[in-house]
Amino acid sequence: MMFYLVAYDICDNKRRKKIADLLEGYGVRVQYSVFECHLSPKKYKELKKRLLRHYKEDKGDSLRFYPVSGHTLSQVEVWGSPPLTCPPSSTII
Repeated sequence: MMFYLVAYDICDNKRRKKIADLLEGYGVRVQYSVFECHLSPKKYKELKKRLLRHYKEDKGDSLRFYPVSGHTLSQVEVWGSPPLTCPPSSTII
């Protein structure tokens, strides 16, 4: 699993809503246009593929994906809420 900070600036309200709804299925909204996501390589690839259906660069849209290493993540400071999201715990059966 890798931690990603995903930020967007989408011009069209309808596309913005679709992208926000999609991201809510993969992570936690921490700012209006910023999500924290813990993703496997497979889920990361899937997320980008699904986002491409709504993203329109020619309309001024912008999406940014920032991978955050474990070392960098341990140095993150959060002022206010919500708190930094924790990776999902594993269950061994």
